[in-house]
Amino acid sequence: MTMLPLPARLTHTEAQACLLALQQQAGQGGDLVVDASALDDFDSAALATLLALRRWAQAQGRGLRVQQVPARLAELVSLYGVAELLPS
Repeated sequence: MTMLPLPARLTHTEAQACLLALQQQAGQGGDLVVDASALDDFDSAALATLLALRRWAQAQGRGLRVQQVPARLAELVSLYGVAELLPS
């Protein structure tokens, strides 16, 4: 299992670079656990980044969980109806 911390800021501006950094940090093999506890300043691009990371992990046969989800991000997940795609 590989722990991947999210940055404090994750908006449209940082999304692509953040996704690439997370993919690099993920290394080879094993399930991924994303730690969202530092996430403070974000928009819907944070959710898009997590979903893109999930697709990438699944393509490699790896699982993905998200821990310490801030309340505002949980609201976005619920609003978009993707809770089952981002288990905690």
